[in-house]
Amino acid sequence: MSNILLKVDGLKKSFFIPDGMFGKKKMLKAVHDVSFMIPEGKTFSLVGESGCGKSTTGRLISRLIEPSEGEVWIDGEDVSRKKESQLKAMRKKVQMIFQDPYASLNPRMKVRDIVGEPLAIHTKLSRAERYKQVAEILEVVGLNEYHANRYAHEFSGGQRQRIGIARALIMKPRLIIADEPVSALDVSIQAQILNLLKDLQSEFHLTYLFISHDLSVVEHISNYIGVMYLGTIVESGPKEAIFSNPKHPYTKALLSSIPIPDPKLRRERIILQGDLPSPVNPPSGCRFHTRCPAAMGICKVKEPSVYRDPATGHVTACHLVES
Repeated sequence: MSNILLKVDGLKKSFFIPDGMFGKKKMLKAVHDVSFMIPEGKTFSLVGESGCGKSTTGRLISRLIEPSEGEVWIDGEDVSRKKESQLKAMRKKVQMIFQDPYASLNPRMKVRDIVGEPLAIHTKLSRAERYKQVAEILEVVGLNEYHANRYAHEFSGGQRQRIGIARALIMKPRLIIADEPVSALDVSIQAQILNLLKDLQSEFHLTYLFISHDLSVVEHISNYIGVMYLGTIVESGPKEAIFSNPKHPYTKALLSSIPIPDPKLRRERIILQGDLPSPVNPPSGCRFHTRCPAAMGICKVKEPSVYRDPATGHVTACHLVES
């Protein structure tokens, strides 16, 4: 196996939110005991329903928000304990691509200044030197020097996302956290951006944490997959193991929802009953038991242990696997 570039161990994040009058607050457990590793040059995808904690996990790793507990190791260094003043070197290694390519671009800045801003913060290059590097990286992502003198509103959604990718690449990072980078784009443009990300990974030996709710997208780009439910990872492993032999009922339900291109073929859909529980008051025992079609009595009272298949590295937290 390649060197481990990112290691996340026992990561937790809780927020205190208002609870009615008189200043009372209650705790929202957004991320609960999340652990995984990403080998250098590979892609690990976090998938799950909206509100399961995927994006929060990405922001915790990049230290855009502070973790409540747990450790984040990047390139052999624990960055979860570093003070803000010590994070400048880490931010050169870790960059983010955001979901909305318009909201993440400053409408008052030209593209050359948006893409070149990290160079202005982290280097002592002159303006001319920065603009030269900006022109080079725009070519890499499928744009050209002419685009550098325009504003974000003058571009299509796919072009804006290319600008966001260029901004993430300009510092030559080791790890890129891509938070739903294609969900706001048309399907045809999604394929172009995914292919671009794969080409860039090969060219620059990048490591990706790819966050998505779309398993068909994840299948195209991933080496490893982690399935999140209500703030915790319920199943993870190599892509082939997850798609060919899913063990957790939630993973099976997600996979059953993937459309099949051939109209003559049919897949049996697993329809989950009920709504996603509130992370303010998660269910006891297994968090998925309130919606699980295979729930047993033990699921309501005991949190499942994590079972790891030593042969495949397939990890599952489910009482069905234990029994």
